[in-house]
Amino acid sequence: MGITIKDEAGIQGMRTAGRLAAEVLDYLTPQIKPGITTREIDQLAAECMAKQGTTSATLGYQPAGYPPYPASLCTSVNNVVCHGIPNDKPLKKGDIVNVDVTVIKDGWYGDTSRMFVVGEASIAAKRLVGITYDAMWHGIVEVRPGVRLGDIGWAIQKFAESNGFSVVREFCGHGIGRNFHEEPQVLHYGKPGTLEELRPGMVFTIEPMINAGRRDVKEFGNDGWTIVTKDHSLSAQWEHTVLVTETGYEVLTLSEGSPPPPAFVKG
Repeated sequence: MGITIKDEAGIQGMRTAGRLAAEVLDYLTPQIKPGITTREIDQLAAECMAKQGTTSATLGYQPAGYPPYPASLCTSVNNVVCHGIPNDKPLKKGDIVNVDVTVIKDGWYGDTSRMFVVGEASIAAKRLVGITYDAMWHGIVEVRPGVRLGDIGWAIQKFAESNGFSVVREFCGHGIGRNFHEEPQVLHYGKPGTLEELRPGMVFTIEPMINAGRRDVKEFGNDGWTIVTKDHSLSAQWEHTVLVTETGYEVLTLSEGSPPPPAFVKG
């Protein structure tokens, strides 16, 4: 399947789905504190989606070669890079956790994730979370017609590595619309001026995974999903879904509770 260009109706559908996904994270934010389990977070998200009239895109999701994903969202704690499955282990003070939500509304998919610092974390953990957030935005502000995907990847890589962190290569952003994963793949590293040229109406996620240590990752256990850092270092990720407009970009996964853009983002 090639890259899909969304028309005005499709863009409006994506705006609605993106906002609703972000509102699930707003709903969860005050609940994420020491003592809560990631399974409880998952249950709260399922309740929120039911009230919204959305459904989870992850529950039962089964790409080729994977077992069905068993939860309504992903919770990746500390050295878990992505696809962490909610469980009954309570979060403790100092943990960092990524909560990744994808909802479906009227056939359109909204996909976003945020990092949460549980209680008071170390300076190093908070710095990783902050730099990863800024790295995502360094990619977002590159988005406009005529730019190439390699420009986005290079902006993220250059910023993360200049701050002493590493960029995971095995997982990337992706086109999204009436399917969870569409073309193009959006790498978070790369060379300027390479890969696909951006055109108005393209919609894709930017979701860098940044490690405090080396970039190498591995599968954890035998659940078929959980990915961790090979060196046990902390990992962080943020994700927004972005529309290429005629003049630049529009972030589709913003809500009242979304963290504000960094100071370097204009407008």
